[in-house]
This record gives sequence, C-alpha cells and structure tokens, in this order.
Amino acid sequence: MIMKLWLPQPALSICASLYLTHATMMKRDRDGVGNPETIIERLEIKIPEILQGAYSFYTWPSAPVLAHFLWERRQTLVCKRILELGAGTALPGILAAKCGAQVVLSDNCILPKSLAHIRKSCLANQLNPGVDIDVVGLSWGLLLNSVFRLPPLDLIIAADCFYDPTVFEDIIVTVAFLLERNRGAKFIFTYQERSADWSIEALLKKWKLHASSINMDEIGKQSGVDLLEFMGGHTIHLLEITLVDQERVEDLVE
Repeated sequence: MIMKLWLPQPALSICASLYLTHATMMKRDRDGVGNPETIIERLEIKIPEILQGAYSFYTWPSAPVLAHFLWERRQTLVCKRILELGAGTALPGILAAKCGAQVVLSDNCILPKSLAHIRKSCLANQLNPGVDIDVVGLSWGLLLNSVFRLPPLDLIIAADCFYDPTVFEDIIVTVAFLLERNRGAKFIFTYQERSADWSIEALLKKWKLHASSINMDEIGKQSGVDLLEFMGGHTIHLLEITLVDQERVEDLVE
C-alpha cells in the first residue's frame, strides 16, 4: 500500500490516495493441470483534505488502520448495512461502500461544511451521494429525527471519535441506542491513545455495553503493509462494542 500526496490549488488542500492491494495464490485448471496463479486485488481511495480546516477535514492515523481492517474482511462487507459515525473525510466508510456495503456516512448536523466535505470525498471516489451512498447529519447524544430515520444496521464504525473526554458519553449514548434498535449489530472503532487516564469503562457499565479489544498484529500483513508507518508513532487501538446481553447470548451459543 502506498500513500501518495499531491498539491492542487489552493496550496492548503491536498488529496491523499490510499492504495490497497491483496495477493492471493489460487489454482486454476488449464487443460486439466492445476497451475498456481497469483491474483492481485487493488483498490484506490482518494481523500481530499484541508490541512488548516476543522478536525473533520483531515484524515487522522486511526482511519487507515480501520480501513485496512475492513479491507482484509471485504468479502464479509458485501450488502452489509454500515453506519460511520463522525465520518470526517470518511475513508473507512467509503472503502466499505467500494467493497459492496450499503453505507451511511454521518457527521455533526450543525456542521454543514463537514457534511459537504464528506460528499466531496464520495464524489472523488465515483460514489454519488443519495444514490450509491448516503450522507446524513447526526449529532452524538441527540436523538433527533435523523437517528430514527436511519435504516437497519449490521455494523457501526468510527475512527478516532474518542478524542476528548467531553464527548465520550455522547458517543456511548448514541451507540447504545443504535445497538438496542439493531440487535446483532456491532460497533467497531479505532482510537488514538492520548492519555492513559482516559477511560470509557464506567460509561460502558452504565449503558450496559461490553467492549473487547481486537488483535491488530495481523492487520496489513496480507498486503505487505506496516501499520506502524500509518500510526506515525502514536498508539492506536481497535475495539468492538456490543450490548451486554448480546455478548452473553453469543457466549452461550459458543
């Protein structure tokens, strides 16, 4: 995978391309003889950014980590109904849509420029908002009409939304509500560790949610990618959140 940057006008804007590849050894019969053949899968995601804009106009290191996690599970994304919270430049959600998922990208409903930038990112990847992908205003912690109008969901994703303790409960409340309405759905997210003192443990208990860490050791290896390059020296975690009672049911089934 290669990150390529080029500078169009104005000078404070950039467009980053994320190249994702995967090589698979397959055997195909030719004249009755099974010959090994390497099948290369490629996907390019273009993300416009504004370096001196709001936080949502920049792709933070957690986003390509989540994007790689989804890419390596792309076969499972086909026809899945996915919501990205706090989408920003929407790299993970756009990737999921390009892999065949039905995606809703969301960001704060009081930030029209952020929503416009998400639409710009979609168009840069040949995704027509309202046709190939949906973009909605959704404010964490507020159960407005936009939340109730969301379609049924299989998966909720987010990259680096836990950037400030003041928004932690708003995010958790929103996630708890959506998981309760979409039994069986999961919330998978990446976050950058900014302080060892920050925790969502008490909020998870309060809202009857269960969190588990996802091993990141194998992410990127299929594509020959070193995730540390994208982390830029930061510590990034990948977690899954489910309803507590859902977790108990899954444990019994297993």
